Amino acid sequence: MNLTTKQKQYLKGIAHSLKPVVLLGQHGLTEGVLAEIDAALAHHELIKVKVAAEDRETKQLIVDAIVRETSASQVQLMGNVLTLFRQAEESKFSLPRSK
Repeated sequence: MNLTTKQKQYLKGIAHSLKPVVLLGQHGLTEGVLAEIDAALAHHELIKVKVAAEDRETKQLIVDAIVRETSASQVQLMGNVLTLFRQAEESKFSLPRSK
C-alpha cells in the first residue's frame, strides 16, 4: 500500500504519542522479531519499532527488510524509531482519501 503525503501526515500525528512496541536487540532482525512485528501490526495497525544499528546503511537495510517482510508501509523513520502502518480488513483508522 502506497501512502500519500497527506495520509502519512495524518498517521504521524496519531503515532506521535505511541511508544515503540518492538525493540531490535543485539541479535538484529530475526524470525522471532519479524513475527512479533507482524503480530503487533495485525493487532494495532500503526506501531513504532526501535531499530538499534551501528550506521545508516545497516539501519536502512533493516528497515527495508522489515517493510518487505511484513508488507507494511513506512510512515516515518526518525532517528532509530521506525513507524509502520498496515491496514487491517476492519480498520481502526479512516485515512484521508488519496487523490
